[in-house]
Amino acid sequence: MPISVKVDSPGVTYEEEAVHSKYTYDASTVVKDADGRITVKPYRVDMEVTTRTHVPKVGLMMVGLGGNNATTLAGIILANKYGFTWHTKTGIQKADFLGSISQIGTFPVGQDEEGKEIFVPIRNMIPLMDPLDLEFDGWDISHLNLADAMSRAGVFEWELQEQLRPLMEPIKPRPAAFFQEFVAANQAERADNLLTGSRSQLVQQLRSDIRDFKAKKNLNKVIVLWVGNTECYVDIIPGLNDSWGNLNEALVANAPEISPSTLYALAAIQENCAYINGSPQNTLVPGLVELAANHRVPVCGDDLKTGQTKLKSMLVEYLVGAGLRPESIVSYNHLGNNDGKNLSAPHTFRIRGRFIESRRFIVVHESLVILFDGF
Repeated sequence: MPISVKVDSPGVTYEEEAVHSKYTYDASTVVKDADGRITVKPYRVDMEVTTRTHVPKVGLMMVGLGGNNATTLAGIILANKYGFTWHTKTGIQKADFLGSISQIGTFPVGQDEEGKEIFVPIRNMIPLMDPLDLEFDGWDISHLNLADAMSRAGVFEWELQEQLRPLMEPIKPRPAAFFQEFVAANQAERADNLLTGSRSQLVQQLRSDIRDFKAKKNLNKVIVLWVGNTECYVDIIPGLNDSWGNLNEALVANAPEISPSTLYALAAIQENCAYINGSPQNTLVPGLVELAANHRVPVCGDDLKTGQTKLKSMLVEYLVGAGLRPESIVSYNHLGNNDGKNLSAPHTFRIRGRFIESRRFIVVHESLVILFDGF
C-alpha cells in the first residue's frame, strides 16, 4: 500500500528504497533504598529506524493451524479476498476487516490550521502488506484439513462455511512437534498428526518445513506464529536454558524440559523468521532470546491481547483508577474453547492463572498486577 502521509521533519528522510527516522525514547529507572525512599533516574535513548518501502511477499506459518484462531484468520482472509456474503438473522453480511488495526485503524497526526484533529488510516502512513496477499501454512497435532477444522470450531455462520469449504479443504496442516506432558491429558485425543525424533531432530524437520513453504510460495519472508494451546510453565534453570550455549547443549542432549514452542521458536530464528508467541507460556527463555539477538531476528509475545482480554484490562485499570477494587472477572472466550479445555489441567492453568496470595496484590489478568495498600 503506498504512503500517502509524509512527515516534513529533519528527523525523517525519504528515499526510494527506505524511510529513515530518528526517535528519542525517554524513560526512567526507579531505585528504592532500605528506608523506602524512591529515586527516579530519567534516561534517554536515541534510536534510528529504517523502514523499507518495498513490501515483501510474506507467508505466515501458524502453530495450531487447525485451531479456532488459525481457521478463523484464514477464513477471514479468504472471505475478504473473494468478496463473500452470507445471511444472518439481521440481514446480509459482507466480508470486511472491521476490527483490524492495520486495515481500519486510524492515527492522530496533529491539528490543521483551524485546530481540528486530523486522523489518517494507519495503512497510509507506512508501507504495509495487503492481507489479501498473505500466504499461510502451518502445523497442527490434528490431521483435519482446514475446512473440517473450521466446522469443528463453529465460529463462522453455516452459509459462510459452505462458501469457504472448497478453498480451505485442500489446506492440510503439517505434522507437529508435540510432547504430551506440556499440555493437558485431554489433548491426546486430537494428537494424530505428529513428528517423531529427538528434540534436535524435530528442530531440523521444522526448519525444513519453513524452507519448503518459502520455496513453494516464492516468499521473501516467513513469520511463525504460535496459536496453539497454552503449555505448562517452564522453569528457568541455570545450565539448561539460561544461555544459548546451554540451551543448545540441552537440545542436543534431548533434555525433557525443552518445550515444543521453544523448538518452533528455535527453528524460526535459525531460518531468520520472526517468531510471535500467541499464548501465555514462557517460550522466550533467556537462551532463546540470546540466539534471536545474535541472529538479529525479532521475537515477541506472551499472549494474544485483542478482544475480551484487552477490554477487561482496560476496564480494570479504569475501575482501579476510580478507587474501586475488582473482586472477580469472569468471561468466555469463544475463540479459545479448546484452550479452555486444555487449561482444565493444573499444570497448564498455572501459567495463565498466576495468583498472588497477598493482601497487597491481586493479579487481574495475566500480566496486570495492581498494588493495593491498606485494603
